[in-house]
Amino acid sequence: MAGYPYERFTERAKKVLTLAQEEAERSHHSYIGTEHLLLGLLREGEGLAAKVLNNLGVEIGKVRQTIESVLGRSERIVIQQIIPTSRVKRVIEISFEEARRMGKTYVGTEHLLLGLLIEGEGIAAHVLEDLGASLDRVRAEIERLEGDARREDSEPQPKKPSKTPLLDQFGRDLTELARKNSLDPVIGREMEIERVIQILSRR
Repeated sequence: MAGYPYERFTERAKKVLTLAQEEAERSHHSYIGTEHLLLGLLREGEGLAAKVLNNLGVEIGKVRQTIESVLGRSERIVIQQIIPTSRVKRVIEISFEEARRMGKTYVGTEHLLLGLLIEGEGIAAHVLEDLGASLDRVRAEIERLEGDARREDSEPQPKKPSKTPLLDQFGRDLTELARKNSLDPVIGREMEIERVIQILSRR
């Protein structure tokens, strides 16, 4: 199977991967597990996954407490390299499949969340199920939020006169494009995430 190109992740999904690595380091773990990915999704805070989890009453404090009660924290040691588990690799594979199934070009935080639940065997999936965030409920909430966003975008908005009419002829309003999710993906330069994706992509 071909590797997963880094630029296929949204900026928020990339941030989640960075935060997952931070969570592994914080716990003195030499691996990135599904539990670290879940904490990364919650800490990112602005993506669709974070909104879904918030709406379903899944709070980062509860999640962290549950995970730490299961795993505890390792002794502080010098870790040369943090490697994603095979389970996290499978979650990434599923997230790409889910993005394709949903007709999306890029993998967003919601696809990572679905990947955690569909994979089903990791600590994150068990924690989510225990907190009432089942696959069916999460999928339904994603569809509801995406439907709301589509309706908002389809409603005609009164056009305000531009303060920069001359600039408008030659440029694009990047803020407006970002709001409509019309921006081309920015290929990130974060070396840590790049390394994580390369490791995840190896067969």
